[in-house]
Amino acid sequence: MRTRPAFPVRSGLGFLFLFLVQALAVALPIEAQAHGDTVKVVVTGQREGHVTTEITWENDGDAIDEAVAATVNSASPDGSRTMGPWRLVRDAGTQSGWSTAEVLPPGTWKVSVDVGFPSLGHGEKEIAVPVVDPAPSGATPSAAAPSASTPPAPSGASAGPVSSASAPPAPATAAADESAGGDRTVWWTTAGVAVIALAGAAAGVLLRRARARRR
Repeated sequence: MRTRPAFPVRSGLGFLFLFLVQALAVALPIEAQAHGDTVKVVVTGQREGHVTTEITWENDGDAIDEAVAATVNSASPDGSRTMGPWRLVRDAGTQSGWSTAEVLPPGTWKVSVDVGFPSLGHGEKEIAVPVVDPAPSGATPSAAAPSASTPPAPSGASAGPVSSASAPPAPATAAADESAGGDRTVWWTTAGVAVIALAGAAAGVLLRRARARRR
């Protein structure tokens, strides 16, 4: 029993179907090979000790959407110090920027980057990591300034007791004046009593003489 194809080759639909299949078979390899089989690696430098790179497709320069498997190795010019291998992580907010999570110490380094996925790639560059100066300690002298200006305060404090020590003579003078006034009052009172007593005694003598004369 023979079966007929859904779209006979001799018909117009059959030719159209074969054309689409062949076009799709050709387009897929072309699209797969559009970026090429290598990636371009550019070591751009460093950022606060982090190695920075730009990784794109070699043929068209497009950014790589998928994850990148790469290793970073660094060595001093004389080869006495080496750092790595470290891996690259994508920089936030960029499409082609990649950097290391680790930090290189200050100095000059020859950095090499090797990419193994999604395609092969290599890049290298000599970079210099500067020495970061420590935070300035200019705030310490200003903080110590108030302590230097505090010595004048005792002189003002010593002036206070002197003025307070000179104040007591005024109450003493007032007390002396008061006591003097009191003495004067007592004197006048005593003198008045004496005068009254003498006047009474004289009146009594005169009264006795008058009575004696009458007799």
